[in-house]
Amino acid sequence: MKRLIFLMVLVLAAGCGNPLAGGGEGGASGDIIIGASDVGESLLLAQIYAGALRQAGATNVTVRPPVGSREVVVKALQDKSLSVVPDYSGNLLRYFDKDTTATTSQDVYAQLRQKLPPGFEVLDQAPAEDKDLLVVGPQLASVRTVSDLAPRCRELVFGGPGQWSSRWKDKIKALYGCEFKEIRTTDTGGPVTVAALKSGEVQVADLFSTSSTIAANGFVPLTDDKNMFPAQNIVPLVARGTLSPREVAALNRVSAALTTEQLTRLNVEFTEEKRNPLDIAEDFLARA
Repeated sequence: MKRLIFLMVLVLAAGCGNPLAGGGEGGASGDIIIGASDVGESLLLAQIYAGALRQAGATNVTVRPPVGSREVVVKALQDKSLSVVPDYSGNLLRYFDKDTTATTSQDVYAQLRQKLPPGFEVLDQAPAEDKDLLVVGPQLASVRTVSDLAPRCRELVFGGPGQWSSRWKDKIKALYGCEFKEIRTTDTGGPVTVAALKSGEVQVADLFSTSSTIAANGFVPLTDDKNMFPAQNIVPLVARGTLSPREVAALNRVSAALTTEQLTRLNVEFTEEKRNPLDIAEDFLARA
């Protein structure tokens, strides 16, 4: 229900129109069209970007309703029916370079800039990250890192998304020596995973680092001390030539001000406190 309400807000704010129709939008007309995925965090970031651009003097900014997968977003940026979208550095790099081995924030960002095709650019990345995170329940509160967890993996049941085994089962074994007693498919960082961890059905779970459910349920986030998961810093992905230098500077200031702690708080305001996303964006920009 809250996602439906949020989407209705964005539709009203954006007006009518198909962001993938191409033609007279984007760089061709000078309009700045901001897109997002259908994840609440992405939509919040889109509203923050829009507010920052308006504060910088842009009068032609539109936030579109969610446009779908990364493949759809990339196509829309290519034909300039979108101008800018918030994205995540590690996933974006893997989209353009499936064989990358970069994991740290600096290496991921540097390689991302090298691998972007013509017609795209990424602006400054934020300190804020939203990445995969292993968490445990309070009964394992003494465990603080994945290295701490590794000797106990054989006695623990893990819960996470369906693709976890194909992506991470071999890597966590090679890097940490961790082999779980059982790997159960729950969901992708959502209520099924949270419920399974709360009930003790699983003892370890994959959530996302800015999830409001971690603190709300007393879960313990584990430090990925050997960098198994790649960095996922928030970064604006832009259709080259659609933003002026002043507008680029405005989005770079947003990125500089955005920390993981702040991003987590924004998610709490939206998901737990059910605040209007436009108000959340306005308040963040007033503090930034």
